[in-house]
Amino acid sequence: METNKSYWELFRQKARIIIYGTNTFYGRLFDLVLLFLILASVILLMLETVKSIDRQHHTLLISLEWAITIFFTIEYLLRIISLDKPQKYILSFFGIIDLVAILPMYLESFFGVSHAFAIIRVLRLLRLFKIVNHPLFLHQSSHLKDALIASRAKIIIFIYFMIISTVIIGTIMYLVEGENGGFDSIPAGIYWCIVTLTTVGFGDITPVTSLGRFIASIVMIMGYGIIAVPTGIVTAEFSQLKSKLNPIVNKEKVCPECANTEHVDHAKYCQQCGAVL
Repeated sequence: METNKSYWELFRQKARIIIYGTNTFYGRLFDLVLLFLILASVILLMLETVKSIDRQHHTLLISLEWAITIFFTIEYLLRIISLDKPQKYILSFFGIIDLVAILPMYLESFFGVSHAFAIIRVLRLLRLFKIVNHPLFLHQSSHLKDALIASRAKIIIFIYFMIISTVIIGTIMYLVEGENGGFDSIPAGIYWCIVTLTTVGFGDITPVTSLGRFIASIVMIMGYGIIAVPTGIVTAEFSQLKSKLNPIVNKEKVCPECANTEHVDHAKYCQQCGAVL
């Protein structure tokens, strides 16, 4: 009995190291396999929606998707088994995503649920955030998050200004164009202004008067400038944050994996490949 228990604990330990350990060879290999299967699953889902491809290769596409689903099912069960407190993973955001992503195939096959429900499989893309749980990515994402938080007030003011601008311009276009140009209401004018400012330009509503076209030209030019404003705000905050941190670089440590010599002082992991220093 003790021997069986020790084998079981050894199995759980090895599964935990492979699944959750990002600094081991098998842990990295497992993450790469997951990354490949997630992308392959999404591509298969896209191909299934192309009628000509699905008609010719339907059996192959379904078989491959079943193989991927079974792999993810085993992985989900191993994640639960390998943890001492599995309920934390089951009820976590990624735990729910993992479960929801594997359910559509079973529900469609055994309970006759609509094929449209299978689109939920695209949620597997969210798992990429868990796979890139890497010191380098975490370091950079932390800087980006801090820059966004620091610039939130400016961004909110900018969005507020744009909302006011679209309401004013949409109202003006409603008065200038009227129903002849498709501006049969103020909301329609606001919709046209938003579409034009974002440089999308669907063309379903277009001004026909000279004054309306003149206003439209100004709005189009404004659109190019508006694209650069939020980017500039975040970039400026990001640069300021980076200059404030100004980490001390220790060139005495050499990464055993990639031979990088530039590391933040007292760093435990390589900022280039994530290997243990």
